[in-house]
Order: sequence, then structure tokens, then C-alpha cells
Amino acid sequence: MINTSNGIDWLIDRLRTDQTPDGSWNYPFETGLSTDAYMIILLRTLELNDEDLIQGLVARIFSKQEKNGAWKLFYDEGDGNLSATVEAYYALLYSGYAKKDDKRLRAAKRFILSKGGLEEVSIFTKVMLSLTGQYGWPDFSPLPIEFILLPHYFPINFYSFSVFGRANLTPIILLADKKFFIKTEKSPNLSELHIHRHRDSAWFRSSEYRSLFSFIKDGVKKLMGLPEQLHLLAVERAKKYMLDHLEPDGTFYSYFSSTFLMIFALLSQGYKKTNPVITKAVNGLLAMKCEINGYPHMQYTTANVWNTSLIGYALQTAAVATDDPMVTKANHYLLNRQHHKFGDWVIHNSMTLPGGWGFSDVNTMNPDVDDTTASLRSISRNIPQERNAWDRGIDWLLSMQNDDGGWGAFEKNTDTNLFEFLPLEKGEFLLTDPSSADLTGRTIEFLGNYTNLSRDHKAIKKGVNWLLKNQLKDGSWYGRWGICYLYGTWGAITGLMAAGIPASHSAIQRAATWLIRIQNEDGGWGESCHSDSEKAYVPLQSSTITHTAWALDALIAASEKPTPPIQKGITYLLSSLEKEDWTTAYPMGQGMAGGFYIHYHSYRYIFPLIAFSHYRNKFESK
Repeated sequence: MINTSNGIDWLIDRLRTDQTPDGSWNYPFETGLSTDAYMIILLRTLELNDEDLIQGLVARIFSKQEKNGAWKLFYDEGDGNLSATVEAYYALLYSGYAKKDDKRLRAAKRFILSKGGLEEVSIFTKVMLSLTGQYGWPDFSPLPIEFILLPHYFPINFYSFSVFGRANLTPIILLADKKFFIKTEKSPNLSELHIHRHRDSAWFRSSEYRSLFSFIKDGVKKLMGLPEQLHLLAVERAKKYMLDHLEPDGTFYSYFSSTFLMIFALLSQGYKKTNPVITKAVNGLLAMKCEINGYPHMQYTTANVWNTSLIGYALQTAAVATDDPMVTKANHYLLNRQHHKFGDWVIHNSMTLPGGWGFSDVNTMNPDVDDTTASLRSISRNIPQERNAWDRGIDWLLSMQNDDGGWGAFEKNTDTNLFEFLPLEKGEFLLTDPSSADLTGRTIEFLGNYTNLSRDHKAIKKGVNWLLKNQLKDGSWYGRWGICYLYGTWGAITGLMAAGIPASHSAIQRAATWLIRIQNEDGGWGESCHSDSEKAYVPLQSSTITHTAWALDALIAASEKPTPPIQKGITYLLSSLEKEDWTTAYPMGQGMAGGFYIHYHSYRYIFPLIAFSHYRNKFESK
């Protein structure tokens, strides 16, 4: 039997050291270089000359450049990522601290042209280039702005999108409607990066899109009113939607991308660069700056609630007392972050009061299922004192179950294949919020292990059935918000076990067999970010701390004794806790396949602590 106490003690001490005075943990939410590049572009566009920050961001961007001149989203991506390279190249030029004849930028240019130039970048990069005058807007908007006026009963309408889709598309359709762009004296000229001049097809590659566009236009024509009046009403509705969803720090939903786009959308509507709404939004973005390895990084959002809820739960699982100041401060922070405002989730779930938790430090109106179960786990040992918060959280969580039996992230029943016909690459990641194995599994795990609900409760049974129905042939499950099949399989196994499914059940056996089959020789596990784009498990060829902890926790839940694969995994984790290499910086979360990946700096502490604690509680105590 392996003794995990030293590993557990080391992790607890590390977490105790890193807790902030307000009780939270503010480990970085690192999402590559796009936000750093966009911040330079935003500051230069608004003529806010924060030279210290701009120089720091320039240094960070250069520090991540590959030898061939490109930039990557993850270590094993290949020779580079075109969109990321264009964004970095543009920001470096716009900063004024790099010139086109710099050998590093010449190498970047060669890479960009070798991959097809500006016409081949992602649609979000095209939007950014268009609103800063480097790329032509399409002849017609990707969605007519009057789309925002379509009633809820129309087959496709504004609230058919996920909240993330609405947050980003609202400013985009305002900008595209006006074909707005803004340049400054410092704007670079990227014309040498065009291989083919602007063509409509360079924006819209979906042949089906034209028919969907016509369908939407037909719906718009049925609206009552003169075209000019409807257009003005739609513009005002879009502006109102953005301004009604500002967080206390001035950001739009606490997301970098939607706030960045909103600022340009407001400029397109006549707002001055010095308007207080714009100034506050910029300051909100600046407040999300963190430092990584001596460089500034603009976070896409903050992850304080997510970090704190998971750490609070992990510490208590490791037998840290509920009245330990570290735990009490964490839970006090979480209780102050429970939501009391209605958000967009109420559109599809109108009979429930607020009670969930969001992801970021300033999130007040956009709760999600994952943060809610994580926060409830952390406060679960104090239910008598926190009965009101507990009951509100449970009620909200149960109300968010989709009709198919699973759980999505932010909204209920927000999944439609109509979005396959919109001209957005990876549109299913941006515009829909379907049930997923990771969320469904962890919700069932919470309900089964931390509430007094019967395992025959309708919500649990429906969730179990969804998981069993959605297991893949090889025994794994796909995880929507992490990387990727290891993430989904961990969530599904632990959820099914908590719901009373026996370890002998074929679904559990097949999943455990799959996990053992893909274990690496060193005892660990590792999965590539390519899995999400390939829609199949792709091994990383190296082990990571977090992937290993997920796989181990799943096997521990499904095993009656510490099997050799479990022992090998525990040994790997214990020997890897303090290592620093590319695997410890590898993304473990995803927002959009092929485009948006997340390195959670907290995960290397949280999930080994959970796995060690479950191992000790189940096996060492015997």
C-alpha cells in the first residue's frame, strides 16, 4: 500500500500559502495570446498609451514565438496556428515596438502566407481585422440585425443561442450592420498578408447558409412595422442588451471577447472613446490582468469562484476541518458570490428563483451548473448554518436539467442543429449549450454523494439514463469543457457510481478497461487537445499531472482494491507534484475546439489532492 500522506500534506501547505486575503484563490486563467494581442490593439485604437503594459505584453508574445515564426495554441499543435500568428503579428506591429523588418516578424509573415494569408483565419479574427480596418466586411451581415426582434416562438431566434453566443454576436451584428471600422495614426498596414482580395466566400463557406439566411429574412419580413423603424428598434434592442448585462466592473458578462467587441460596437453607435461606459469597460479588462513567469497576461475572465469552490471541496475531502480558517474563509467568499439576480437562464427556465454560482470574481448574472455543484460541495458540511443558500442552490440546479436528462452549462434546452448552417467554424461550441457527460456526471455525483435525494429520484435516474445512452463504443465519454475524453469519462464514472450503479455494470467495466488500456508506461495518463477537433481520443504521448489525477479518481471510484494500474498512477503523481515542464503548462480546458484552450494553474494542485484523498479514504484506511 502506498502512503499518500506526504503528497496530501504538501498540497495542503501549498494551497494554504496561495490563498488570498478575501478567502479565494486567484490562480491564473490562462488562454493563450489572443487576449494579450487584442489588449494591445484595443489600447492603441482608443489611444490609451499604457506603455508599460504594452511593452510587457509585447515581451510575452515574443517569448511564446516558435522557431519557425509561428505561434501555437498548445504544445503538439503542429507547426503553428494561423489565426494566433496573425493576431500576434498584428498586435506587435500596432504596438510600435516591432517593425516589419524584424527577423521574427519576417518569419511570422512567411508562415502566414504559407497557410493561405488573412483569408484563411478564423471568423473571429476576421471580425477583429474588419473592425480595425484590415479586412473588408462581407456584403451582407452574417445575421440581419432585425434577427434580435424575432419572437421566442420563431424556430430560430435570439434566445435560441447560448448565452456565450449572444454575448459575442450582439456586438458583431451591430458592427457588421454598419460595416464599422476605426483606424489611428499607428494602425499598421497588413495588405501584404492578403493572397486573394476580399471575397464573399472568404467569410461564408457554408452553402446551406444562404437558405438559412433567407429563412431568417422571411421571418423578419413578418414583423409588424416599417423596415426603417424595425431597423432602428433592432439597433436599440442590441445596445440595450449589452448595457443591461454589464457586470459591476463594467465588463460585458465578464468576458474579454464580448467586452472588446462591445467597446467597438458602442464606438460604431457614436460613443466617444472617453465615454464613461467605455472607460469603465476598459478598466474592467485591465483589472483582469495577472502575471505569469514575469510577464503580464490579460485573462479572458477570472476563475476565482471556480478555483475556490473546487479547492474548498478538495481540502475538506483531504480531512481539513470545516472550521479551519482556510476553509471558513473560502466558504464565506463563496456564500457572498451566490447569485440573487435573474439572468438570461430564466428565458428557458421561468419558474425558478436565482440560486446558482458563476465562474468569475465579479459574475452576478450568469451562473452555471458546474460552479454551482462545486460551490455546494464546498459548503455541504455546513448545511444547518447555510440552509437558505443550500436550498436555493439545489432548487436552481435541479431546475436546470435538460429535457433529455442531461445538464448543460449555462442554460436549459439550448441546443439546435440549425446552427450547423450558420457561417461560423465550430459553431456548436459558440452557439449551443447541450447536455454533456462532464457536467451531467459531476451533477449526479454531487446529488448522489452530498444530498439526501433518493437514488430513485427522477432527476438522478434521468441523468443516469442520459450517461448510459451517450457512452461511446470504446467505453469512454466525451467531455465538453475539458480535455477531453479523459475528462468526460472521469465525470461519468464518478457520477454513475454515486448514483448507485455497481462497479460490475458493463458501462463501468468498459470505461475502466478503456482507462487502463490507454495508461502510459510511466503510470500516468495524457490526452492531446487534438481530441476535440478529431472527435476521438488522441494520446498526448506524455503524461500530465491533471489527466492522471482524473483517470485515477475514476478508477478508484470503480475499484474495490488498489489495483496495479492505480498503484502505478499514484506513484507517478507522487513523484510529479513539483515538476515544471511543458506538460504542467498544457491546456486542460477548452472553450472552442481548435480555437480556444485554457490552462488552469490551479488544477495541478486540486485534482491530485482529490485523487490522493479518495485513495487514502477508500484503501489506506482499511
